[in-house]
Amino acid sequence: MSVLKFRWLFLGLILLVMASCTGSRAFTQTGNASFYSNKFQGKKMANGQPYRKRKLTAAHNTLPFGTKVKVKNQENGRTVKVKITDRGPHSRNRILDLSLAAARRLDMVQSGVVPVTIKVIRRP
Repeated sequence: MSVLKFRWLFLGLILLVMASCTGSRAFTQTGNASFYSNKFQGKKMANGQPYRKRKLTAAHNTLPFGTKVKVKNQENGRTVKVKITDRGPHSRNRILDLSLAAARRLDMVQSGVVPVTIKVIRRP
């Protein structure tokens, strides 16, 4: 293989890796979100830590623990940044379970379930 072909192959490989890394951070998802009830306060989450209702945390089925996401309430435009610390929600029509503190920031405590958009802002 000539040196020129090798350089182009190498450059193409680097561009492919850069594109795949950039794309993994641009994860967004739309669906319904709910929040934890008070009965889970202090109980162990999937990451091994106790649930604290005053922390800005959330549960997602697939995102890695420690991932930071921006959650936008589609009904009123409010946003909050939370850290993924648990697995769930365990309801088919929901994509996120939020802590009480996060639910309050989104002004969703009265309604219980709201449509949201989530966007990954930092991977662990």
